[in-house]
Amino acid sequence: MAYDETLAQRMRDLFESKGVPTQEKKMFGGLTFMVRGNMCVGVIGEELMIRVGKEQNDEALAQPHARPMDFTGKPMDGYVYVESEGLASDAELAEWVERGLTFNATLKEK
Repeated sequence: MAYDETLAQRMRDLFESKGVPTQEKKMFGGLTFMVRGNMCVGVIGEELMIRVGKEQNDEALAQPHARPMDFTGKPMDGYVYVESEGLASDAELAEWVERGLTFNATLKEK
């Protein structure tokens, strides 16, 4: 599966503007951004995948355009997909990325 290069570049620009170093890995048929050695967010097709953690899962899913990450056919707690309609503005994208960064900060650096 190809991923949206424009969304991937928006992600790169956003992380750079925040001064957050990332590593990119191709995973899940898309592109994943690793922060501190942990999966943080990714671009899968035209959607954004965010690792929000199990405690924030329900709150994240209550947001418009969000749905459970079900890459294997079974929903994965702590991960959500956001449809492209929910990422139209830079502010919307930044809000979702911040959710991923907030959870990432709770993880041990690898």
